Amino acid sequence: MLKQVNYKQVLRKKRAMRVRKHLRGTASKPRLCVVKTNKHIQAQLIDDEQGITLASASTFSKELQNSEFNRKNKSSARKIGESIADIAKSKNIKEVIFDRGSAKYHGILAELADAARSGGLQF
Repeated sequence: MLKQVNYKQVLRKKRAMRVRKHLRGTASKPRLCVVKTNKHIQAQLIDDEQGITLASASTFSKELQNSEFNRKNKSSARKIGESIADIAKSKNIKEVIFDRGSAKYHGILAELADAARSGGLQF
Protein backbone atom coordinates (compact mmCIF):
# COMPACT_ATOMS: atom_id res chain seq x y z
CA MET A 1 0.00 0.00 0.00
CA LEU A 2 2.77 2.41 0.93
CA LYS A 3 4.62 1.63 -2.28
CA GLN A 4 1.54 2.52 -4.36
CA VAL A 5 1.09 5.86 -2.52
CA ASN A 6 4.73 6.76 -3.07
CA TYR A 7 4.42 5.85 -6.76
CA LYS A 8 1.43 8.19 -7.18
CA GLN A 9 3.38 11.00 -5.52
CA VAL A 10 6.32 10.39 -7.85
CA LEU A 11 4.03 10.50 -10.89
CA ARG A 12 2.45 13.77 -9.67
CA LYS A 13 5.88 15.37 -9.20
CA LYS A 14 6.92 14.23 -12.68
CA ARG A 15 3.82 15.82 -14.22
CA ALA A 16 4.44 19.08 -12.35
CA MET A 17 8.08 19.22 -13.42
CA ARG A 18 7.16 18.43 -17.03
CA VAL A 19 4.93 21.53 -17.01
CA ARG A 20 7.27 23.76 -14.99
CA LYS A 21 10.48 23.10 -16.91
CA HIS A 22 9.26 25.45 -19.65
CA LEU A 23 7.96 28.19 -17.33
CA ARG A 24 10.09 30.87 -15.69
CA GLY A 25 8.66 33.95 -14.01
CA THR A 26 10.35 37.35 -13.88
CA ALA A 27 9.62 40.48 -11.88
CA SER A 28 7.72 42.03 -14.81
CA LYS A 29 5.97 38.78 -15.82
CA PRO A 30 5.73 36.48 -12.77
CA ARG A 31 4.54 32.89 -12.69
CA LEU A 32 0.97 32.38 -11.44
CA CYS A 33 1.31 29.06 -9.64
CA VAL A 34 -1.95 27.34 -8.68
CA VAL A 35 -1.97 24.55 -6.09
CA LYS A 36 -5.11 22.48 -5.61
CA THR A 37 -5.39 20.13 -2.63
CA ASN A 38 -8.28 18.01 -1.42
CA LYS A 39 -9.71 20.88 0.67
CA HIS A 40 -8.17 24.16 -0.51
CA ILE A 41 -6.94 26.24 -3.46
CA GLN A 42 -3.89 28.49 -3.41
CA ALA A 43 -2.53 30.91 -6.03
CA GLN A 44 0.86 32.64 -5.88
CA LEU A 45 2.69 35.13 -8.06
CA ILE A 46 6.34 34.01 -8.07
CA ASP A 47 9.46 35.76 -9.36
CA ASP A 48 11.79 32.86 -10.23
CA GLU A 49 14.82 35.05 -10.89
CA GLN A 50 14.99 36.26 -7.28
CA GLY A 51 13.16 33.28 -5.81
CA ILE A 52 10.47 35.28 -4.01
CA THR A 53 6.70 35.22 -3.80
CA LEU A 54 5.23 38.57 -4.85
CA ALA A 55 1.62 37.91 -3.83
CA SER A 56 -0.62 35.07 -2.75
CA ALA A 57 -4.30 34.29 -2.24
CA SER A 58 -5.85 31.13 -0.83
CA THR A 59 -9.02 29.70 0.62
CA PHE A 60 -7.35 29.35 4.03
CA SER A 61 -6.32 33.01 4.27
CA LYS A 62 -7.66 35.11 7.14
CA GLU A 63 -10.11 37.18 5.06
CA LEU A 64 -11.81 34.06 3.63
CA GLN A 65 -11.52 31.83 6.69
CA ASN A 66 -15.02 32.38 8.10
CA SER A 67 -16.92 32.79 4.85
CA GLU A 68 -18.50 30.52 2.27
CA PHE A 69 -15.27 30.68 0.23
CA ASN A 70 -13.15 28.67 2.70
CA ARG A 71 -13.42 25.38 0.74
CA LYS A 72 -12.38 24.11 -2.67
CA ASN A 73 -15.19 24.71 -5.16
CA LYS A 74 -15.80 26.78 -8.29
CA SER A 75 -17.13 29.84 -6.48
CA SER A 76 -14.04 29.86 -4.23
CA ALA A 77 -11.81 29.51 -7.28
CA ARG A 78 -13.55 32.50 -8.88
CA LYS A 79 -13.00 34.54 -5.69
CA ILE A 80 -9.30 33.54 -5.51
CA GLY A 81 -8.82 34.46 -9.19
CA GLU A 82 -10.41 37.87 -8.67
CA SER A 83 -8.38 38.58 -5.53
CA ILE A 84 -5.05 37.57 -7.10
CA ALA A 85 -5.86 39.80 -10.08
CA ASP A 86 -6.60 42.73 -7.74
CA ILE A 87 -3.37 42.17 -5.84
CA ALA A 88 -1.41 41.97 -9.10
CA LYS A 89 -3.08 45.13 -10.39
CA SER A 90 -2.06 46.99 -7.23
CA LYS A 91 1.55 45.89 -7.83
CA ASN A 92 1.41 47.02 -11.51
CA ILE A 93 1.57 43.47 -12.87
CA LYS A 94 -0.44 43.01 -16.06
CA GLU A 95 1.00 39.83 -17.58
CA VAL A 96 1.66 36.49 -15.91
CA ILE A 97 2.67 32.98 -16.91
CA PHE A 98 0.05 30.42 -15.82
CA ASP A 99 1.44 27.36 -14.04
CA ARG A 100 -1.15 24.63 -13.50
CA GLY A 101 1.30 22.24 -11.84
CA SER A 102 0.22 18.61 -11.99
CA ALA A 103 -3.52 19.35 -12.30
CA LYS A 104 -5.48 19.36 -15.54
CA TYR A 105 -6.72 22.69 -16.91
CA HIS A 106 -10.46 22.22 -16.41
CA GLY A 107 -13.10 22.75 -13.77
CA ILE A 108 -11.75 24.65 -10.79
CA LEU A 109 -8.45 25.68 -12.43
CA ALA A 110 -10.24 26.96 -15.53
CA GLU A 111 -12.65 28.94 -13.33
CA LEU A 112 -9.74 30.53 -11.44
CA ALA A 113 -7.96 31.38 -14.69
CA ASP A 114 -11.11 32.91 -16.24
CA ALA A 115 -11.68 35.05 -13.14
CA ALA A 116 -8.06 36.23 -13.20
CA ARG A 117 -8.41 37.11 -16.90
CA SER A 118 -11.61 39.03 -16.27
CA GLY A 119 -9.82 40.83 -13.43
CA GLY A 120 -7.26 42.20 -15.86
CA LEU A 121 -4.42 39.67 -15.98
CA GLN A 122 -3.14 38.53 -19.38
CA PHE A 123 -1.81 35.03 -20.04
